[in-house]
Order: sequence, then C-alpha cells, then structure tokens
Amino acid sequence: MRHRLMPIMLAILLPATAQCDDGLIAHWPLAENGQDVSGNGIHATSHGVDFNAAGPTGVPHTAAGFDGQSALLEIPAHQRLQLGTQNFSVSAWVDADAGFDDVPGDLISQYDAATRRGFHLGLKTSAGVTFSQANVRQLQFGMDQNRPDESWEDCGSPGNALLAFALCEFDGQLYAGTCEPGRDDAGHVYRYDGHAKWTDCGAPDLSNSVTALAVFDGQLYAGTGKYRVAGSSLPESENTVLGGRIFRYAGESNWIDCGRLAESEAVGGMVVFGNRLYASSLYRPAGFFRYAGGTTWQDAGCPQRPADLPGDTTQMRVEAMGVYNGWLYATSYDGGRVFRFNGESWFDCGQLADNTQSYAFAILEGRLYVGTWPSGRVYRFEKPQQWTDVGRLGEELEVMGMLVHNGRLIAGTLPLAEVYEFDNRSSWKKLTRLDHTPDVRYRRAWTMAEHDGRLFCSTLPSGKIYSWRAGRVAMADKAFPPGWHHVAAVRSSGSLKLFVDGVLAATQAGFQAADYDLSVAHPLQIGFGPNDYFKGKLSDVKLYGRALSDAEIEAHAKDR
Repeated sequence: MRHRLMPIMLAILLPATAQCDDGLIAHWPLAENGQDVSGNGIHATSHGVDFNAAGPTGVPHTAAGFDGQSALLEIPAHQRLQLGTQNFSVSAWVDADAGFDDVPGDLISQYDAATRRGFHLGLKTSAGVTFSQANVRQLQFGMDQNRPDESWEDCGSPGNALLAFALCEFDGQLYAGTCEPGRDDAGHVYRYDGHAKWTDCGAPDLSNSVTALAVFDGQLYAGTGKYRVAGSSLPESENTVLGGRIFRYAGESNWIDCGRLAESEAVGGMVVFGNRLYASSLYRPAGFFRYAGGTTWQDAGCPQRPADLPGDTTQMRVEAMGVYNGWLYATSYDGGRVFRFNGESWFDCGQLADNTQSYAFAILEGRLYVGTWPSGRVYRFEKPQQWTDVGRLGEELEVMGMLVHNGRLIAGTLPLAEVYEFDNRSSWKKLTRLDHTPDVRYRRAWTMAEHDGRLFCSTLPSGKIYSWRAGRVAMADKAFPPGWHHVAAVRSSGSLKLFVDGVLAATQAGFQAADYDLSVAHPLQIGFGPNDYFKGKLSDVKLYGRALSDAEIEAHAKDR
C-alpha cells in the first residue's frame, strides 16, 4: 500500500511552488521508486537502485542509493525529452560518496556516444593520468553536438620546462609540475594565468622534476624526482640532485616538506584511495607508501613478481595509479602488467599481451582502460587476467596520458606526440600532432588535465602545453563537498551555468544556442553517463524545459 500511495502523498506534501513549477518536464522524487510525479508520465525503470535510502532530511525511503558499479535509472526516449536548442534546467539533491574508493560518477545524462550529441551532469575524478591525479570531485555540466575545436591553443611553456611532468586542477586553477634538466635548474610548480602566462609557484626542492601532483584533504601535494632524461633518448640531465620527496603547497612560492619515500630518487604516481594519500617510487628499488602525516610515510608493500614472469627482482614497481570500483589500480614498468590493491594486499590482474610497460588509466562509460608500450595499444579491463584489445593509435608505440573530456576518451602518444580520440568501440582517430621538435628520437604527449572547460596536454621535448575542447563544459572551481547538497545546471541561450547550494559555481558562455541541438534518440539516465556509474544518493531530481532564474535556484536550495 505504501508503494502505491507514496507518489500521491508526495504531491500533497510538496510545497505549492514545487507543485506548480512552470515548464516542468519531469519530477522524480526518488522516494520508493522511479515514478515521475509531474503528471507527464515520464517514469524511470530501476536497474539495481536502492530506494530505502534516507534523503536530505534524514527520513528513510526519501532518496535513491547508487552503488557506483551497475545501478541506474533509465527513462526511454520520449518526445518531451527532446531538448533541441531550447533552454533547460536540471536540479537535484546530491550526496556523493566521499570514501575515495571509486570515482563519483555521473548524476544525469542523455548522451549518444555514437553521434557525440547530448548533455551530461556529473562529478569527475581523473586519477592515473600518467602519474598525477588531475581532477578531484569536479562538478561538470557538458553538452555537445559533435563540435570539437579544429585547432589546439598554444598555452606556452612554463619556465625552462623540457616538459610538464604533471598537470592538476586545484581550487579553480591549473597547476603544472615541470622537468627542467639544466645544471642550475630545478623542477618547479607553475600556475596557469591564461594567454600563455605561467606564474612560478616555486621549486619544492633542488631535483630536476616535479613528477606528480595530487589534491588530498583539500591541499595540493607535489612529488619530486631526478628524472633520467636519457630515458627519452635525450642528453642526460646535468642536475644530479635526487628527489623522492613529497611537499604540500603553502601558497605563493612556499612548500612544506612532508618527507621522503625511503630510498626513492623520484616519486612515481600519487593518488588518494580510501581517504589516504599513496605514492610510489619511479625507479628501482620498487616502493609503495602510505602517508601517515607530518614527514612519515609507511611502507604499504609492493606487488610480488608473478611466477610466470621472468626477472631478477621479487617486488614489482607500480607507477600510474587510479581508483575504480573499490580498488586502487596500478600500472607497472615491469612486465606490462596491471595490479590492484584493496588497502592491505596486492592482486595480479594480468599482463597486457606482449607489452613490457603499462601507462595511464581512464574510465569511460563505467569501464577501465589502460595504455601500453611498445604496442601503442589501449586495453579495456573485463576481469582479472582478462583484457580486451581496443585498438592501436595510428603507428605509435606508446600510449601515455589518457582522459575523458566531455564524453570523449582522448589519449597522447610517443614517438610523435600525437593525440587520438576513441570511437568507443575499437578504433582511434588522430586529432593532431603537438610536438614537431626536429632531430630527436622521441616526442611525447605526456599528461593531461581539465580546466575551465578545456583539456590541457603537455609535451616533450618542446615543453609546451596545449589546450583543446569538444562542445562546451562548465566546470566548478571547488571540489564537491561531502554530505547532501543542492545542484542545479542551466542552459540559457549562449551559456551553461552550474549552481551548488544556490550559489553560482561555474559559467561557460560565448556560443550560439543554434549550434547545439541536443535532441537524441537515446534514453535519459539517472546515475550513469559517459564517465561512470554514480556512487552515492540522489533525491528530488527535476528537469525543466526552461532556464531557472538565480532566485528560483536559491529557493530550491533552501527547500529540502
């Protein structure tokens, strides 16, 4: 009886303003079921969603719980859901899981990957983009009608960079960690100020590189190293100072020493998993460490060499690290394998064909992908010991940084520093070549991050950073906070806007409304999208066929 009466009771109890919303296309309270109470009959079918969750007021059965792995609500294509070029708004109460054992995932989307058309609203964490954690819990509202930029913008070279080893978005700013190999140089961190201008934020130590960046507990951390430049077939660095230390940014050009990773001469990957900061050693001896505060790093143990893998060391190096479905995943330079970690022990996920090294991770449509050397191929994870080859990137040998930008999986390569886009099946389209330095053996499109609606990519040996975009994306400055919060996304004429708790969090403008027709013969999905399944709770999801005003959004945010 309760299930049948709940939508009627909600309609009676909801405030009068909610009952008479002008332009309301659908309203899914997500209390007990996926029924639409707007009167338009746009009901959602549940796939593994838990309707016993407590909503913003703490009352049970007033929210839907999503597991981050397979749960979603699906609404079939409907005439009223053909948004076209019109203004529209989405609002919802969101409680995104804050455990850092998975990426947060998408809140609501109607996006057709085959045609690159539609919209999505979600929370992005991009870890394992080579060695860095590039974006953390970033609220994004994107749309596209297959409109990628035709050219890449030259964003300049920070300092005396041979390359930007690391890129990371932190508090609305893009930061780059550099390799500067000259005798009197050192790796610095720089902040991008637009128009090819980079502000020096200091050198954490005297080694030649800042190899990794990550945001942990609301602070920016940097790992340093003596990068062996000869590994890129270039003259070895004249700076012989060892790194292997972690620092916390203290503003301006100040860095606080947080300790060294045992015998490491260079930090490899950095990632947050289970609300703990982890870091690895780039070179031998292999090392994997957990931050214990102050200057203390605990040895968390490395994976052991599998019996079927020849070699003369027992411990395997772990390099790029990402988080996916409750595990920390790590690539390795030893044997082209991938390992995963549950917080205590490592497990072997198998070798990627005949490759000897594995590189960056990316998550697309809820699936984990990894790049390799020397085949220049990308593989999709199916289950331990089972990987699907999804194609080679041109004639390239190595796949480095990978990142999903506005629904598209983008990857950089060696030896020509090319950039490719995945078709979501088994082939790759070349977008550009970024580095044309003459008379060198290797050129690398090294790592990536998202900032201000664009994808940024660093290169070696030119040291330049380039940016590009597909469609339009509004990206919030601050990491999305834990607990229940009201979110609203608005398309209004030539702008996209994001609001958190009634306050404007991001704007992306400067386009023509007619350029983005979002009508697709594709289901609308709650709790899933082009990035990943959502992990957390949702309540009171509404879709409007008009742009809500700032005042209306503020009123919604105050009305639990």
